[in-house]
Amino acid sequence: MTGSIFRPGADPFTERTPRVVAARKLTRRAEREKTGRFLAEGVNAVTSALSHGTVHELFVTERAAAAHPELVAAAPRVSPITDRAAAGLSETVTPQGIIAVCSLVDRPLETVLDSARLVVVLVDVAEPGNAGTVIRVADAAGADAVVLAGDTVDPHNGKSVRAAAGSTFQVPLARARDIPSVLTALRSAGLRTLAAHGYAATSLETVHFGDPVAWIFGNEAHGLSEHVLAAVDEAVRIPLYGKAESLNLATAAAVCVYTAAMAAHR
Repeated sequence: MTGSIFRPGADPFTERTPRVVAARKLTRRAEREKTGRFLAEGVNAVTSALSHGTVHELFVTERAAAAHPELVAAAPRVSPITDRAAAGLSETVTPQGIIAVCSLVDRPLETVLDSARLVVVLVDVAEPGNAGTVIRVADAAGADAVVLAGDTVDPHNGKSVRAAAGSTFQVPLARARDIPSVLTALRSAGLRTLAAHGYAATSLETVHFGDPVAWIFGNEAHGLSEHVLAAVDEAVRIPLYGKAESLNLATAAAVCVYTAAMAAHR
């Protein structure tokens, strides 16, 4: 397969080739929203994308094609590219040379909450690396969905996709701008809403898990608004036994989500 892609006398696509130029535009959110497509870079993300049938085109350098012939063989359309073109498509310092153009993966909110027992909600989360890491945590913990509410970063952002390490394609995702409607939908789906809040009266140690639950996490700098905290069933804090003032968002999410997941699997 590799030999048929990089044929003698057949030049690979460069950074100026129209298809490469069009793909490069997908690093911008507006273009992703316009086209319904995004880029997934790296072996983990491409492997997951191919297994879930969301790939339209695979761009690959000669070195990457030789290293991962199984991914080249599985792709519906393969386009050979130069190292310089790969660098243009990449948002990393050291490109892996394998980038897939994929369909956006988010779904309507109501479709991801049906029969859900563990849901993770991100409200106004600004850092794409945090969003991707939490998506990965949710996937690993067996969560049924991740909901990105309010002004939360686009999960199709390149940094988020890389941080998710393939989980972008494996856990159902939904986006909704209106936060009150998300909370209403969670309640209608029979989910108990728990908000992670550093100053909550209730400690995670004392929470009983049995019912379906939705964990809600807020902005890295400002946390959750008073309106959200007033609307949830309960605010919960993670006990801190040492001298650290707090935990970062991704770590706090891992502790909370896994606490609920492990209780469900006992």
